Amino acid sequence: MTHLPQILFSILLLVAGFVFYKRFSAIVQVIQLGREEQLNDQPRERWKNVLLLALGQKKMFKNPLVAILHLIIYVGFIIINIELLEIVLDGVSGNHRLFLPVLGSFYRLFINSFECLALGVIVVCIIFLIRRYALPIWRFRHSDLKGWPSLDATIILCAEIVLMSLFLLMNASDTLLQNLDIEPYAYHKTGAFLVSSLIVPILSAFSVETLTAIERFSWWAHITGILLFLNYLSRSKHLHILLAFPNAYFSRLTPVGKMKNMPDVQREVIYAFQPELATEQSSAPPPKFGAADIGDLSWKNLLDAYSCTECGRCSAACPATQTGKQLSPRRIMMATRDRCESIGERISKGLTTDDGKYLLHDYISEEELRACTTCNACVEECPVSISPLDIIVQMRRYLIMEKSSAPQEWTMMFGNVENNFAPWKFSPEQRADWMNHS
Repeated sequence: MTHLPQILFSILLLVAGFVFYKRFSAIVQVIQLGREEQLNDQPRERWKNVLLLALGQKKMFKNPLVAILHLIIYVGFIIINIELLEIVLDGVSGNHRLFLPVLGSFYRLFINSFECLALGVIVVCIIFLIRRYALPIWRFRHSDLKGWPSLDATIILCAEIVLMSLFLLMNASDTLLQNLDIEPYAYHKTGAFLVSSLIVPILSAFSVETLTAIERFSWWAHITGILLFLNYLSRSKHLHILLAFPNAYFSRLTPVGKMKNMPDVQREVIYAFQPELATEQSSAPPPKFGAADIGDLSWKNLLDAYSCTECGRCSAACPATQTGKQLSPRRIMMATRDRCESIGERISKGLTTDDGKYLLHDYISEEELRACTTCNACVEECPVSISPLDIIVQMRRYLIMEKSSAPQEWTMMFGNVENNFAPWKFSPEQRADWMNHS
């Protein structure tokens, strides 16, 4: 049964890959429930967004210290997992350090760089845990994050510490087994690595059997942990690690403050002033105005919801949130994702998407929507180009244009705009009268 470890590893890899594929496919299926929206023009600008926003994290550098720390943990974790390719090939083939003969002297350089990044990830994760729980940072203590969202962030940070520690422990025990000429470690001598060499003195008192057990445990725990982490990721806010890239590519390239009008409404206004342009085909009733549920939003809105990092920068910048209103842009995105997840569960069970609930009222209240000033602060602050405002505007359109639900002050303003072409209750002829009294 010398091939048993390879068989077990291959089974583990296939099961983890299949589970992730099923979960990711379910997410894509839910996103595709959204309305069509064309966001594939200007490919050069879109790839520029991917490089600057997703990979370079341009918006994070408004706070340089936090940005550098986040860049270490993000780039470190992504790059270190390049070594995952070697681990996977070792596990399937039954080899040990398969890339060493190929890379030669460069192999040690690569592993040393990985270890430095691993140490950086551990340090930054500890700093982020302290920052999250010991420092009085409002956006981490807001009611949006009570319960699971707060626990989710802690699980991710602790998991990254454990995974990086296992990586260093594996290398340290491997180094000692090389020095003791234990096969197959002695056959692939790499010498001590930069960071894990600091752990070597602690392990040197252990027997060969114990060191071998530590190295094998670290190897299996590291790769199993990464595969578990990958599948946990798809159910966590940290899905943005993967979705930040497509979300940046498909971000809207129009100016942030530009409102997106409804063509059906624009046509009706044109026909009101120029009835001769109307045809029999154009007299057909328009589709639903605005959005009441996720099926009325665009697929980009739903991708935004799944890409949300829950960092709270949008809510920290929102004047409505800061003045005690019920609105929190972060909660708008979290509620939209919760609704997507609820619909996704029904689809996975073979049920219809109609469960008698709606994003509006069941997940997001009218009071939240009306508190928005449409100032675009949330859009400007988001590090991954998410627009809570677009969802808010579409849902307010539904309330006003489908349900005629608006505060009395808004209704008066709408009437004045319709009759007087201005928000004020006097005729257009009187607009310049103020100059006669100056």
